[in-house]
Amino acid sequence: MFRRMSQLSIFGATVALLVCTNAQAMGPFQVYEQALRNDPVFLGAIKERDAGLENRIIGRAGLLPKLNYSYNKGRNNSQATVPDGRGGTSHDDRNYDSYGSTFTLQQPLIDYEAYASYRKGVAQALFADENFRGKSQELLVRVLTFYTQALFAQDQIEIAQAKKKAFEQQFQQNEHMFRQGEGTRTDILEAESRYELATAEEIEARDEQDAALRELGALIGVPTVDIRDLDPLRDRFESFTLSPANYDAWHELAISNNPNLASQRHAVEVARYEIERNRAGHLPRLSAYATSRRVESESGNTYNQRYDTNTIGIEISMPLYAGGGVSAATRQASRTMEQAEYELDSQTRTTLIELRRQFSACLSGVSKLRAYQKALTSAEALVISTKQSILGGERVNLDALNAEQQLYTTRRDLAQARYDYLMAWTKLHYYAGTLREDDLARVDEAFRPGS
Repeated sequence: MFRRMSQLSIFGATVALLVCTNAQAMGPFQVYEQALRNDPVFLGAIKERDAGLENRIIGRAGLLPKLNYSYNKGRNNSQATVPDGRGGTSHDDRNYDSYGSTFTLQQPLIDYEAYASYRKGVAQALFADENFRGKSQELLVRVLTFYTQALFAQDQIEIAQAKKKAFEQQFQQNEHMFRQGEGTRTDILEAESRYELATAEEIEARDEQDAALRELGALIGVPTVDIRDLDPLRDRFESFTLSPANYDAWHELAISNNPNLASQRHAVEVARYEIERNRAGHLPRLSAYATSRRVESESGNTYNQRYDTNTIGIEISMPLYAGGGVSAATRQASRTMEQAEYELDSQTRTTLIELRRQFSACLSGVSKLRAYQKALTSAEALVISTKQSILGGERVNLDALNAEQQLYTTRRDLAQARYDYLMAWTKLHYYAGTLREDDLARVDEAFRPGS
């Protein structure tokens, strides 16, 4: 009975281990969810956005009333010298306490510099918001990029291992035939050369996979990720319907929705209002103020006197000359705005070029997938027929090696085409500015296990 219970315990532990192992498997969307909590680049972007949004409040503060309070109290030791009425003077030592208390309320009425600062703060807040939206979408792209790089490297490793196995078998077969006097030394060297090249390809793929897994680890806050924890790509998956179907509609989407273009447009607005803020250095300012002041023994003339004064009035100030600094600052801000406009033009061209490239890749990707799938079927059939032809004396060993090489090259190209298609579809939405979590969840369906 105890033995049976022990067996059941071992079985239960094994099942639990398998369940835990399976639960650790992650698709791109699961990696993204963890990256939202752990990626330092994204977390830094959140703080950058929060800091940028404060510019709206900072700019608005210049238009609102300002209330100040000041208080002072001191001990005074003074000596007053006054005429004594007889042609001489007398001295009066005064040791007394003094204090002052003042409330001041000031409201700008006409202050173009404050208005320009407010509009600049609004533009800075909008810039921060759009910049964060761009980095949020960029995180989706980074997750899928490193995820597919790791899986493609695994495909290359498996292909290289299969090539090594096939070339090793070919090498042994050629060596055996050479000993029997039916083969050549060239056949042996050819198989050996192909084997060593496959070994080099495997080493390179492992290095690329290690880098991609460490990038994924950095996203989710661990040193590295085990490739076995990633869901593989389905052998077959349905291509996505491209909506809208024409490029002009995607072009309009990118112009109106791309966050990088939107943030750069706000950067131009920030520079424009910086010009206005500097130009306001030549303009007058008008403000209303109210003060409530209470003082006692404020000076020697008001010794032992107390005053309570309430004042309401307006104040106007007119700058006349500031050493040329206002004009220079205005010219400097103008050059900065022109720079921002050129950067917007450059960003627009770059974005539209990439948008067109990804749109074309999506259209051609479907045809490439079908073509590579047919090519793979043909390559597999070619390997079989070539081996049969060698037995019949119609082909030589080099033909078999070339057929094997073509088969593995086609497998690699098919794997690359599948990942490229998913990346092109994702980047198309990214450059259009419409990439959302739902889109990554849709791509994630192509990586579900059990297919």
